Formats: sequence, C-alpha cells, structure tokens
Amino acid sequence: MSRTSRTFRTAATATIAALGMLATACGGENGSTDSKSDGKPVTIQYWTWTLGAKSTVEAFNRTHKDIQVKFTEIPSSAEGYSKLSNAVKAGNAPDVATIEYQMVPEFASQGNLIDLTKYAGETVKSKFPASVQSLVTFGGKTWTVPYDVAPQLYYYRTDLFKKYGIEVPKTWDEFKTAAAKVKKKDKNARLASMPKSDPALLAALSWQAGGKWFATEGDAWKPGVNDAPTKKVAAYWDGLIKDDLVQSFTAYSLEETKARTSGKTLSFLGASWSAGGMKTAMSDLKGKWAAAPMPNWGTAASGNYGGTSYGVLKGSKHAEAATEFIKWLTTNKAGVEARLADLESPSSALPANPEMREVAAAKFDTSYLNGQDLYQLASAQVDTIVPGWTWGPNQLDVYTAVQDATAKSGFTSGVDAGQQKAESGITERGLKLAK
Repeated sequence: MSRTSRTFRTAATATIAALGMLATACGGENGSTDSKSDGKPVTIQYWTWTLGAKSTVEAFNRTHKDIQVKFTEIPSSAEGYSKLSNAVKAGNAPDVATIEYQMVPEFASQGNLIDLTKYAGETVKSKFPASVQSLVTFGGKTWTVPYDVAPQLYYYRTDLFKKYGIEVPKTWDEFKTAAAKVKKKDKNARLASMPKSDPALLAALSWQAGGKWFATEGDAWKPGVNDAPTKKVAAYWDGLIKDDLVQSFTAYSLEETKARTSGKTLSFLGASWSAGGMKTAMSDLKGKWAAAPMPNWGTAASGNYGGTSYGVLKGSKHAEAATEFIKWLTTNKAGVEARLADLESPSSALPANPEMREVAAAKFDTSYLNGQDLYQLASAQVDTIVPGWTWGPNQLDVYTAVQDATAKSGFTSGVDAGQQKAESGITERGLKLAK
C-alpha cells in the first residue's frame, strides 16, 4: 500500500480523537512481563490466516536462537477475530496475531492489544509512511505494526476474454455491458461473482465510490454505512444479480473456486494479496490470468480491500520477543523473502514498508500472471485510493449485520442494517453518536 500520504491521513486524523478517548477508557494496558531468563529460548505463540506464514516461521526459527515461534493457523474474517477475542478473555491468547487495519481500532479499544509504543513505536515511525502509521497509531500509542497495503485489483481470464470477445472493463458501465455479453455468448458462464458473504469487499467498493462508513464530529461518531455512494454501489450489484448477469457464490468457497477453474466465472474483484492464493487454488490455470485496475465510476479510484498488521495480544508475557518477531516479519528482507518462498501458499501482499516492495517484487514468481509485474500495478493503484475513509469502533458487528441482511434481502437491505447496527453499537458502548 506506496501508499499515498493523503489516503489514510484523513482517516487517521478523524479517528485519533475518538479512538484515543476510547482506548484510554477501555484498556490496552501493557502488563507484559517479557522474560528471557534462565538461558532458554523464549517461545511465543503466533496465530494467523495469512499466506506464507509456515515458511516465515520456519525461516525465523532457523536463524534465531533466543526466540522460537509456534504457528497456529486460524480462520480469517469474523470467525478468526472471535477466536482471538475469546482467547484473550480466557487468558490463553497467542503472543502475536494478524490484525487487519479495519479491526485495529476495535481491538485496541476493547483492550485486546498491548500498547507497543515502547517496543515498536520508533520502528513504525521510521519504517512506514505517515499515511500507514496512522492506521495503527491512535491516541498517541502504537497498537500494531503494519505489514501490507491492499488497493483493489481486477483479475480476469485472458483466454476466455479473447474467446468471448470481451475487453477489460474500465468502468462499471462497461463491466455491466461485458457481463451481459458473456451471458448472451454462453448461458452457463458469467463475467464475475459478487459474494453476499464478504462485507469487506462491499466496504472496499463503497470506499472506491466515495462512501464513508464512519466519520467523527468532535468526540462523537457519525456512521454512514448506507450513505449515498454506498447505496449506489449496493443498488448496482443488486441489479446485476437480479438480472442474472453475475453469480453470487459464497466468498472463498469451493463452489466459487470451481466456477473459476471450470471457466464458468471469467473474472473476480481482489487485491494484490489475491495472486498468492490463485497459484495454489488454480495452479492449472498458470499463464491464463492477468490483473488490471478495478473498474471505476468514471474517475480512477480504488478502495482498500483488507490490509494487514501484527499486534501483541493482551496477556502476553513476551511482548519484547513478540515484537522482535513482528519487526522481522515486516521490515527484514529475510522475512519478506520467506513469505514469498512458501511453495504451498506464497504471499503476494504488497509490503507497507517501501524498502520491502523491491524485495517482494524481485522474489515474486510472475509466471502465473504470464510475466505481468503485479507489484508495479498494485503500487500504482495505491495512489488512487480515495482519502477520507474511517473504520468504526464496532466494525465486526457492523460487518455481521451487513452480511446477515444481505444474505436475506440483498445489498441495499444489508447496508441499511449495517447503519442501524453502527448507530446502536456506538451508543451501547457508551460513545457519543453525532446527531
């Protein structure tokens, strides 16, 4: 994510006051008693769902005598975050965990994270652009360490686009026209699938359209989950599904992957990190995929689809050792190369640390995308991310409300339900709701 300074600076400025107050009120105290005494290596627990984790842990353990890491794979999305928060409550949380940017404010404000200011504050200040720092720093405290940035990308089958005479759509109007053409050419194939089970993708598309799901007015929160740009996006996808121009498979399901591998789905909406998973899930399609900028509403623009940081969870007795591992993951050439060297699940995430982008690009095997420079494309898209987006203090509950209502009645109903949950959640947490 060379991500533009403008992109996240606005969001950070907006959230610092509200989140700073929240973090102070709700916890996040350190309490760590890191110990490396008795000459034995410190063993830390690491939970994540990110690609390349196994190879990075193996490489770290080979090259470090004082610290050893035990890796556990957990589910992504809501299930993974519930697992992490429940582990904190039960007192058996891991030392290090993956926390996406969209969840950092909520996890910090709920007291699930250790304040990393004294362990990693200077690293975050010196190694990452100010725009990225702002994603993990609230109330003057550093809560997590950034790893990647994730402007949206559009992936498409080059062989099938040629077969059906489809040009890569540059706008959402062109996307709709192309979708109709594919259906006319082959009643069993569709241009793309828009899952109803991925509110993060809907958020990214709303972000691209100029939506702002959260904002602050002084010390009060002002949710806009169903604002006008978001409703435009929701109505667009409801219309495509109603007209049977796109599919709506469950995100990341076997059904969704099978549709892509069988040629029944010609393209999908992703980010830089998507390419790593494509190599393993659709290895037989090597050389048949390409990436392009996301279609837009008339002006080049992108939302941020995901994006990862690393935090130390409350209860860890080894915050210093955990932070050393995190620094290695995010700012050390060996850590980035290890993630990309994973033969089973290589990562294609775009590093947030600009120094690591060349390292990643040099290591990434471009043959799957027929020689295309994915990192150059993704880096260019960083500059199109629309500024002004802010993540909310109850993001997970909002996502759940959006997902549940969308599954029953479509995206328009989903964003209305998300707005209601955003408002009720803010007041239930004792925060101010802007009038």
